[in-house]
Amino acid sequence: MLNTTEELKKRLLDNKQHKPVGIYSVCSAHKTVIEAAILQAKKDNSFMLIESTSNQVDQFGGYTGLNPAQFIAFVKSIAFALDFPPGRIIFGGDHLGPNVWQLESSRSAMEKGRSLVKAYVEAGYKKIHLDTSMFCADDSGDRKLPLPDRIVAERAVELCKVCEKTAEGQKEKPLYIIGTEVPVPGGAKEEGAAPRPSSRSSLLETIAVHQKAFCDANLEDAWNRVIGIVAQPGLEFSDHQIFYYDRFKARELSASLDDTHLVFEVHSTDYQRASGLREMVEDHFCILKVGPALTFRYREALFSLARIEKELIHREEDCSALERVMEELMLSSRPNYWEKYCRGNEEEKRFSRKYGLSDRSRYYWSKRELSASVDKLFANLSRTGIPYSLISQFMPNLVDAVSEGYIPAKPWNLVIAHIQETLALYSAAAGFSSENKREATGFQDKV
Repeated sequence: MLNTTEELKKRLLDNKQHKPVGIYSVCSAHKTVIEAAILQAKKDNSFMLIESTSNQVDQFGGYTGLNPAQFIAFVKSIAFALDFPPGRIIFGGDHLGPNVWQLESSRSAMEKGRSLVKAYVEAGYKKIHLDTSMFCADDSGDRKLPLPDRIVAERAVELCKVCEKTAEGQKEKPLYIIGTEVPVPGGAKEEGAAPRPSSRSSLLETIAVHQKAFCDANLEDAWNRVIGIVAQPGLEFSDHQIFYYDRFKARELSASLDDTHLVFEVHSTDYQRASGLREMVEDHFCILKVGPALTFRYREALFSLARIEKELIHREEDCSALERVMEELMLSSRPNYWEKYCRGNEEEKRFSRKYGLSDRSRYYWSKRELSASVDKLFANLSRTGIPYSLISQFMPNLVDAVSEGYIPAKPWNLVIAHIQETLALYSAAAGFSSENKREATGFQDKV
């Protein structure tokens, strides 16, 4: 029987042979999102890929307060509680390198990047995105253009050497992803215009430069474990706009890897249509990454439950006041999480904080005040019960599944089911399950 990492490699090889299978990566550190993803994998009888970014988790704790070993322990504790074998989870690290320390010199940033990847590999992460594409403080050049491939490849090799040395003695060696989004993260695309797909020539040049750098450093074996490259197939989302996948525009890029052992990894697939997700997998953009859309669905479900709560509990002081608590917390605690993303006048900023697709509220759910508000919401609705009529009014997408007994009419179950409606689309696109949304919500009962 194949181990989980070998299963992943086989799916990617099958995709190269034009089979419509792939993998989706859950990029979230949110407990309820992770629960929903694990239960989706359990329902599909599949393994799962979960990734943390260099912003979320690093050797110093990241914004989650977790280092790589602690993040793995956190996810495994959830898996144990849900009776899912932890060995069926592949852990990936996203944008590992100098990303967090771009304002420092390249020497300082890369020193911390090397420490970062060492911590990830030591902890047991098996999928490593070597991302050295960002300018550091002392790098020269036009910052509206990508950092030259030669520098990116040299720095990726530095990180890879650390990974390989750290992995000595481990049963499974790391798998690698190279490249980053095009244009560069936070780069300049015209307002209101869809991003252009990466060019075939620039993609092949990136691969050639990286391959030479790996081989010159005697990392041929590691190069054979580079499974994918991040490219831009022409999709993106902003706070209030979604650019959908157009396979016609991406057809030249799609064929670019035919003579290589690589597939494409696609970031920012959040909010894509089911048809687009399927087409991406068919076109070899078969590692689909999703994150903000899942916490967006979590927030959406909680707001619906808060409105049900208001109908059932008439004394305002007895309610959770979830929406008000969130707004006050976002204004008073670390506004840097949303200020660069929420633009316009005060009313437009308020709307973006609350409903923006970039979902800046995801940074606040672990805060004590908001966590207490969610606990009060769940306790109130567990005490009152949730009548069919209010599920129909505020969560109509779930009402049939509740009435037919697929989903208990309890707060946690409804939230999980709401998130899984999105996860089920990715599972189906990757070839793990059908898109039957009712069947995608099989889980144990929980208050």
